[in-house]
Amino acid sequence: MSYSVQNIRNVCLLGHSGSGKTALAESLLYMTGAIDRMGRAADGNTVCDFDPEETKRQISLSTAVAPLEYKGCRINVLDTPGAFDFSGEVMEALRAADAAIIVCSAKDGVSVGLEKAWKYCEERNMPRFVYISKTDEDNSDYNATFDALRERYGKKIAPIVVPIWDDGKKVTGIIDVLNKRAYEMQNLKRVEIELPADKAAVVDEFNDALKESVAETSEEFMEKFFGGEDFTYAEMIQGLRQGVRDLSLFPVLCGSALTCMGSLMLMDNIADLLPNPMEGNYHKATTVGGESEEFVVSPGGVPTAFVFKTVSDQYGKFSLVKVLSGSITPDMPMVNARTGEKVKLGRLYTMRGKKTTEVKELACGDIGAIAKMDIKTGDTLCDERKVVTLKPIPFAEPCYSVAISPKTRGQEDKIAQGLGRLNEEDPSFTVVNNAETHQMVLSGAGDMQVDVLVSKLKNRFNVEAELKPTRVPYREKIRKTVQKQGRHKKQTGGSGQFGDVWIRFEPNPEEEEMVFAEEVFGGSVPKNYFPAVEKGLREACVHGPLAGYPVVNLKAVLYDGSYHPVDSSEIAFKTAAQLAYKAALPEANPVLLEPVGELKVTVPDSYMGDVIGDLNKRRGRVMGMDPTGDGDQVISAEVPMGEMGSYAIDLRAMTQSRGSFTFHFVRYEDCPPAAQEKAIAEAKALADQQ
Repeated sequence: MSYSVQNIRNVCLLGHSGSGKTALAESLLYMTGAIDRMGRAADGNTVCDFDPEETKRQISLSTAVAPLEYKGCRINVLDTPGAFDFSGEVMEALRAADAAIIVCSAKDGVSVGLEKAWKYCEERNMPRFVYISKTDEDNSDYNATFDALRERYGKKIAPIVVPIWDDGKKVTGIIDVLNKRAYEMQNLKRVEIELPADKAAVVDEFNDALKESVAETSEEFMEKFFGGEDFTYAEMIQGLRQGVRDLSLFPVLCGSALTCMGSLMLMDNIADLLPNPMEGNYHKATTVGGESEEFVVSPGGVPTAFVFKTVSDQYGKFSLVKVLSGSITPDMPMVNARTGEKVKLGRLYTMRGKKTTEVKELACGDIGAIAKMDIKTGDTLCDERKVVTLKPIPFAEPCYSVAISPKTRGQEDKIAQGLGRLNEEDPSFTVVNNAETHQMVLSGAGDMQVDVLVSKLKNRFNVEAELKPTRVPYREKIRKTVQKQGRHKKQTGGSGQFGDVWIRFEPNPEEEEMVFAEEVFGGSVPKNYFPAVEKGLREACVHGPLAGYPVVNLKAVLYDGSYHPVDSSEIAFKTAAQLAYKAALPEANPVLLEPVGELKVTVPDSYMGDVIGDLNKRRGRVMGMDPTGDGDQVISAEVPMGEMGSYAIDLRAMTQSRGSFTFHFVRYEDCPPAAQEKAIAEAKALADQQ
């Protein structure tokens, strides 16, 4: 059935890995009758973790959609991974959601994952609830978690649901603060109970705090509040809803996914307080003429849909879309704003985990999937009467690189094709063939993402890959001028080969490419052999004298030589030039040049000392520090590329995953002696292997 936009809620579950997001989604599905038994991540049978990799690792690796119906509302729950290597999936979910539920476990309090989720919401002005999970498990402490939230995010943190403890401090039920009613769970069914007498004062206090928050949402409510009048239930809901939309209120709920405690109350509040897609975040669109305009979500507008995720399995490819205007139907002609091509929509589905249900229409604000279409994540599908491009999903720049190659020779194409298919699903990683180091370089967010990709290559595309560190593209140059003769003389039966050159090799810091010049007098080397000499030198420059890296900043001047009227040939002069090169360069004081990049690290103030100390060990030069204004600092430094191999993993360890960085090549610099020796030894070891 199709829902009107007012009755649709798109919410994403965010939070630290292991905080219970997938279990919460499972309990919401169970309580609304969408599934008839609860799965568990440990058993690998939950709705949202259906990929073989997820069941094997028992964590979410990608965003899953779980729609459910509740009290005339369609709630599309987007369950996101908590592991930081998969933040690309979170970016996709944030684009499709209109609000977030940040899940934090009563055992862990304010974790890094919660901080990151909060930051993502702040950047997008996204309304949010905080749901404290696992309240009834051993070692859980609701009060400590709630106090930590209050301390971190201030008075805007408003409890709407609070737990009831027995004498042994075990949580047995929950209280709806707004309605002052108490409930407990009996065999996964919710039963209303008497409000415990000892909780009345606490509930009154929280209820008064909610009234105060509601009063602050409008002048009229403020007057009523100070006049000592009580708000009606409808006014309370209206005020709370307004506070949630204005981001002046962040309701806190709690419960337990295993017993489904608090799940119905969470859905009541999603339906009552969270915005519908028309009230959600406004979108910026770019018209065909390149102008930027505000995009209005409207059921009466011309059809527009945004592709926020791609899923492919053995049955084919599904493009997950959010309809932002009008409604879409199968076979509808549309325009892909990225390519300008007209496309005809395929069959439409709603997806619940991996289960697809075909539908005849997707209404404005709803989330669904289009099958077997040649479209990519981030594409905007529009009616040809109004073609606009919505801004792409802001994936973080990949910062962890490894070289990937097949275990069996000759399967390079198979790896490239497999990664190409996986890249459709996960655009947050890149694959580049580095012509200079002859490696296929895979770059992602961290070792876990790379590990999952290698595993998927094996299981889905039947190709085994191995990983190695990426090679650093060093260069070589000379520091003094040397002149050498190159003489090639070969006598075989018949005509021989003869070429004789004198070449001066000198440093040339202005030009990276080799510069060839000639100062030959009196025709000692005929002009028609100059190109052969130059060609011989250019081929020789690919391998330097120290470690076989390309030679740069070199000028070679041909100034003398001799030739034989019969035996001289182009090949003889080419060989002679290479002999001169080989004789001269080792004597020309050669040095290795290493690539240096600009590093920008964003870390909380408290980790500054550790991070800077570590950069010094990596031969980094700190260039400056800029506060971001929210307790973070951006450290700018220049660091040799050879010292950055494991930085993504090391920075995580140093900052408990709170730090992030970007790194871009700037220039080449002379390599210090110790680093040069190490690089030469590595190059020799590599040459011996081959």
